[in-house]
Amino acid sequence: MAKKPRHARAHNTPGNQDDLNKDAQVNLVKIIELVPLARLKPWARNARTHSKKQIRQIAKSIETFGFTNPALIDAADMILAGHGRVEAAKLLGMDAIPCVRLEHMTQGQKRAYIIADNKLAENAGWDQDLLAQEFEALMGLDLGFDLTLTGFSFPEIDHVIASHAPRRRQIHRRPSPRSPPPWNNRRRSRTPRAREPSRRLSWLSSQKNRARRCKIS
Repeated sequence: MAKKPRHARAHNTPGNQDDLNKDAQVNLVKIIELVPLARLKPWARNARTHSKKQIRQIAKSIETFGFTNPALIDAADMILAGHGRVEAAKLLGMDAIPCVRLEHMTQGQKRAYIIADNKLAENAGWDQDLLAQEFEALMGLDLGFDLTLTGFSFPEIDHVIASHAPRRRQIHRRPSPRSPPPWNNRRRSRTPRAREPSRRLSWLSSQKNRARRCKIS
């Protein structure tokens, strides 16, 4: 009886694996293009909000560091990520901004990605000790701008440094000599007092004995 030919799985064959890698690279590597702001349209159901204060902060960051994070748009120039950066660019009077066009997503994927792009960044944390060290180092440099460009306010920066920098300094400080425990002093002071009644009794008995001897003599 002839054996049935075994069909190799697609992910096990080298050729198919190369095709999958190429497809992934096509989806990841995109060309950055300058798109006029007038063509960009905000996502109608974007649940992320941007206050005027935050937009001004983004605008100051763009002025200082440049437009380092392109906006993400789809084939119809709909904004998927970067609504705040687009508003900041309008505030600065820019005509066009760098964008990356994503054309491989379905409509459902776009809606989920808009939420994920904002929420995943919020799930990150801070190493407070390293953050305090960075702020201390930056305060010692001639930056030409204030540290509020980091997104932290001055009270927040002071709180981070005050809460974590002193704790690091105490680790390298020599321990101060400790005084002897108070219970030692108490024990020493109580010991003579406990013996005072016996000393008085022995003194009284000796006086009585002397008086008796005088009477007998």
